[in-house]
Amino acid sequence: MSCIFCRITAGEIPASRVLEDEHLVAFHDLNPKAPVHVLVVPREHVESVGTATEARAELLGRMLLACRRVAEQCGVAGGGFRVVLNTGPDAGQTVPHLHAHVLGGRVLSWPPG
Repeated sequence: MSCIFCRITAGEIPASRVLEDEHLVAFHDLNPKAPVHVLVVPREHVESVGTATEARAELLGRMLLACRRVAEQCGVAGGGFRVVLNTGPDAGQTVPHLHAHVLGGRVLSWPPG
């Protein structure tokens, strides 16, 4: 297993976990772009939103709900938070494993980078 996120979700690589269940693991990003920057990663390897099929609709919904739970747990739900799903290299996806970034804890500008 060479995918770093697969190894993190399997517990082979340590991560500062925020929450986890049988479908997902959420952990602090090692290179945060905001005071709160947590990645929500499915345990199942799916490359990106661009490759996800209808069969993954439930998983995608679970990811979004987990993003809300992360924001609540990290104390940023009330003031607002951003969920980012980069898809492909031109969008900034550097790990080819579906993951959502939950960002908050400061005013986030628009448009993003």
